[in-house]
Amino acid sequence: MDSEIAVDFSPVLKIYKSGRIERLMGETTVPPSSDPQNGVVSKDVVHSPDTNLSVRIYLPEKALAADEKLPLLVYIHGGGFIIETAFSPTYHNFLTAAVSASDCIAVSVDYRRAPEHPISVPFDDSWTALKWVFTHIAGSGQEDWLNKHADFSKVVLSGDSAGANIVHHMAMRAAKEKLSPDLEDTGISGIILVHPYFWSKTPIDEKDVKDETLRMKVESFWMMASPNSKDGSDDPLLNVVKSESVDLSGLGCGKVLVMVAEKDALVRQGWGYAAKLEKSGWKGEVEVVESEGEDHVFHLVKPTCEKALEAMYKFSGFFKGGDK
Repeated sequence: MDSEIAVDFSPVLKIYKSGRIERLMGETTVPPSSDPQNGVVSKDVVHSPDTNLSVRIYLPEKALAADEKLPLLVYIHGGGFIIETAFSPTYHNFLTAAVSASDCIAVSVDYRRAPEHPISVPFDDSWTALKWVFTHIAGSGQEDWLNKHADFSKVVLSGDSAGANIVHHMAMRAAKEKLSPDLEDTGISGIILVHPYFWSKTPIDEKDVKDETLRMKVESFWMMASPNSKDGSDDPLLNVVKSESVDLSGLGCGKVLVMVAEKDALVRQGWGYAAKLEKSGWKGEVEVVESEGEDHVFHLVKPTCEKALEAMYKFSGFFKGGDK
């Protein structure tokens, strides 16, 4: 029977014995808008016909009438690699607000999700999207908005939670593989990691989560997304901070902002990432900003609260802090 449940991971998803997957959140979508929202217009573009993957592009409406080049934000959504899309109201509203506050052009990346498409598919799809973005570096790519308005000397990658994990790995990969033959460096000015999803089997310091039930809950997203991982949550894709085998010195950008929330189970991972980066020999600048009294991705849940507005101010300030 299709109604028999194999795995009940409520309130996130249910997996039935038939193999059917029912996502219980993050499935609502909203269309792009040619009418300005917060002064921002948006459109969807299919970048990979083979996999039917699209990006949503956001642009300040005032830029349409000008030849002005704007900083470029490439954003990768969170959701434990399992839920949410680039087209959900949550991310549409966040990107609209971020573009308005930062005066940038943005590309919001969608990727195929686990468990149907286990790790490393979300990473590979994100890399494919990033490479597509960089086909516009000489002004002759598929999408006019990127050709006309993207300043490829000011490219910022960002994401939240699992998306922040992917962003880190994109910046590492860009240091080893060129995103475009037209690049002399990685092409990435900086990265903003918002409540990044890094983890390990054991706590990283004395302040880290010790409650085993909570630790298993955090780990369970990874185990569902990467069921064949022989190291579980010590997989180097997830255990970026504590693992001695993970070297951050080759991170392919010059500036990093790590945003954490005080009550988030991942808060110590964010602080630990910044500390490890500073000790690694990496030559850039890293800053950590903590939102007091707040929990994981609170800024997406209650975007108009005081702490979310403070976080957006820091986020947008990253674009105004000079070149790489």
